[in-house]
Amino acid sequence: MRLKWLKILLLVLAVGFASPLVRAQRVIEYVAGMGTRDVDNPDIWILYQNVKAVHEGMTLFTDSASLDTRNNIFVAHRNVKILLTDTTTLYGETAIYDGTTRIADVWGDTVTLIDGKTVLKSDLLSYDRNTSTASYFHWGHTVHDSAVMDSRKGYYHSDTRDLYLFDEVVLYDSSSLLETDTLLYNTSTCLAIFISPTYIYSDSSTVYSEDGTYNTDTREARSFKATRLTDREKRLSADTLFFNGKTEYGEAFGNVVIVDTLNDVICSGRVGITDQANHFSFVTDSALIIYIDKGDSLFMHADTIFAYNNDNKEFDAAKAYRNVRVFRADAQAVCDSLYFSAPDSTLTLYQNPVVWYEDYQCTADTIVCVYDSAGIRLIKLRNNMMAIEKVDSLKFNQVKGRNSDVYCLKSEPLYADILGSARMVYYVVDEEGRDSVGNIQRQLIGVNAGVGSDMRIYFKKRKPSRFATFGSPDMKMYPVDKLPEDEKRLPGFEWQTDRRPKSPVDVFLPKI
Repeated sequence: MRLKWLKILLLVLAVGFASPLVRAQRVIEYVAGMGTRDVDNPDIWILYQNVKAVHEGMTLFTDSASLDTRNNIFVAHRNVKILLTDTTTLYGETAIYDGTTRIADVWGDTVTLIDGKTVLKSDLLSYDRNTSTASYFHWGHTVHDSAVMDSRKGYYHSDTRDLYLFDEVVLYDSSSLLETDTLLYNTSTCLAIFISPTYIYSDSSTVYSEDGTYNTDTREARSFKATRLTDREKRLSADTLFFNGKTEYGEAFGNVVIVDTLNDVICSGRVGITDQANHFSFVTDSALIIYIDKGDSLFMHADTIFAYNNDNKEFDAAKAYRNVRVFRADAQAVCDSLYFSAPDSTLTLYQNPVVWYEDYQCTADTIVCVYDSAGIRLIKLRNNMMAIEKVDSLKFNQVKGRNSDVYCLKSEPLYADILGSARMVYYVVDEEGRDSVGNIQRQLIGVNAGVGSDMRIYFKKRKPSRFATFGSPDMKMYPVDKLPEDEKRLPGFEWQTDRRPKSPVDVFLPKI
């Protein structure tokens, strides 16, 4: 970026402080159909009819003119045409050319400079042949291929094809509009460089930046400062950004934050990629998703989080990979990977998933949550399911089986079916009213332990209220102190409270 600042500084210095070159002056030569000396000043010739002037490789045509032979100044009137180089031509109504400074000032209703495919128009244009620079200070209009540029002030360097624009700059084509105060545009590369607050508008998105580039040919935008991208209901901010308007592919780096106001989702990370042609985006490196649900936010972290859209750019699915950790005030979870399907309203946790719900811990090889408009409707625990509830530091209620289906209403459990090889250890509590401060007094009166092929557990206020065991059940009630030692912990028991996220910040804790 220092290079572009240097180029702009050098141009301003060259234009603002240029002085006449110390050189041997060549007299302006002319051809005209008629000519006469000015009666008041014999150093001035008045020229008429197909006037042509030549000076050091420049040729000027006009209807009439005056030549100051002493000061080497040529003034042209009407239908002025100046051939500056083989590719550069300047048109206007009136022109003053100074043979000493080699500067031509041209004005009229529409002064036009044509340089190859570049056309620059203004009502007053100055062209310095020493630096091959055209300048204007009262609005200019430039067209290059499909790109159109307007600004109050501007400089065009025909040797390098650089166009420097200042004050109320607008650059637009058929697909985008750029607004800024300072712009460098190269007509050979179609690259625009901006160093002031800039907006780039396209069909559905807006890019804001205070330092970056935009290519009108490839529609590639790069931002290096104060970057923001808005696309319908989504807003993205980052330290740096690359975005291709043709392919809708973008890359963001450093403090990436994506806000989806339609779905009340915030996504952040250090690296973000979007590929709308292939309908996906992802964030990685400290990736975090915050889902705001009626003030009770859900926080999810993973190494990498993907989001997928359908053909209508509507949210379709999400995937999280490696070290997934989830926190919500009423539930938490960890697993290796996660998948959410929006059309099915189904959330699936893979590889060693653990879900905590109040005092409960649930594990299985795979855990599936099915949602409806009211909340969780069904929870499926597949293969090696186990549910544990802490009674005290040494006692735990436990249910184990091959699979389990937990049926819910508005996310509240109604009953759970344990399907296959069902086993249970459950401490029976007798509630005896409340103490002086209002706490419920509980007393353990026994332990239910046994097996059955299947089992159903009914819930009331999130607590088991009734059990039913099927298929040759073998259940026993033990006094608390008589429960056999090998019955206290079912096979596979593991209380994993050290892995449980205790707060939103805990989702970033290292995997234990």
